[in-house]
Amino acid sequence: MKALAYEKAHALDAFAITLAEVAEPRLRDGDLLIEVRAIGINPGEAAIRQTRSAEPGGRVILGWEFAGVIAAAGPAATGFAVGDRVMGTGDFTRDGSWAERVAVDHRVVAKVPDRLAFADAASLPIGVLTAWESLFRDQDALLPGVGRVLVLGGAGGVGSMATQLLKATTPAFVISTASRPESRKWATAMGADLVVDHRGDLAGQLHTAGIDHVDLVFSTSGTSGHLKAIVEVLRPFGHLASIDLTGPFDPRAFTGKSLSLHSEMVFSKIVASGDVGSQGRILARAADDVVAGRLRPIVTTTLEGLTAESMKTAHALAESGRTIGKTVIQVTG
Repeated sequence: MKALAYEKAHALDAFAITLAEVAEPRLRDGDLLIEVRAIGINPGEAAIRQTRSAEPGGRVILGWEFAGVIAAAGPAATGFAVGDRVMGTGDFTRDGSWAERVAVDHRVVAKVPDRLAFADAASLPIGVLTAWESLFRDQDALLPGVGRVLVLGGAGGVGSMATQLLKATTPAFVISTASRPESRKWATAMGADLVVDHRGDLAGQLHTAGIDHVDLVFSTSGTSGHLKAIVEVLRPFGHLASIDLTGPFDPRAFTGKSLSLHSEMVFSKIVASGDVGSQGRILARAADDVVAGRLRPIVTTTLEGLTAESMKTAHALAESGRTIGKTVIQVTG
């Protein structure tokens, strides 16, 4: 089969992902083999391309957000049938979905209804799971005492889904950050009750709006750079949930207010043998919510074809830091 692959980590200006002929995926007992129809693009994948090289003689196939059709199933992959339309993620320690077919654990997959286009379905899994596990963990409710939530990076894929999930499932007052007119408009469309500029004085903007503190900050980008402002706007015994704790981070700033930190990485359950099945259930619920109109897909840019050119364009958008919503590559109809 064909897949977009590379050998050595590289920068965007030396883009080396090419369409190559690779071996068919090997199914484990609990796997589904998916014919990939659409791919969601995430900034984390661009970051991996910059830092991860293949083993000698090997190649790297990235991509862990997809929609497609089941072509085959392992003997332990229950609840699905060949021909089902599905969406899902995968396991970043295995080959990803930038390919004609991908093998994935059935527990991180959910069926999608016929009325949900593949491109729309592919825009959901990573954002939904990352936001859900950051905000709710394994519960259907926010942490106790959380009424005001500040979403840093509200126009991105994860921030967009976080705002929607909060408004669809909780009574929380949601404050989103966005700096440009178009991103502010998008954050409002996602359901934010208030939009503030993360480049300015967050505490001052909240005070002007009559808000003296928030209960939870969900930071989707720039956590280290915004740490002082985050601590300032959080109430004592408040909470920070973050998905980008990759740079220098000094938790001593938290002790004065007894703040708690909740980190999130969407692949933790499958890598660490957690409750993997919960992810499939969350995605199934999200599919139902889209059909019912409680959530909306977040595709803003659609590229065509499993080609190096479309993938390079997608990576340029991801690395720009200015993407609104989600970029999706339509592999086939």
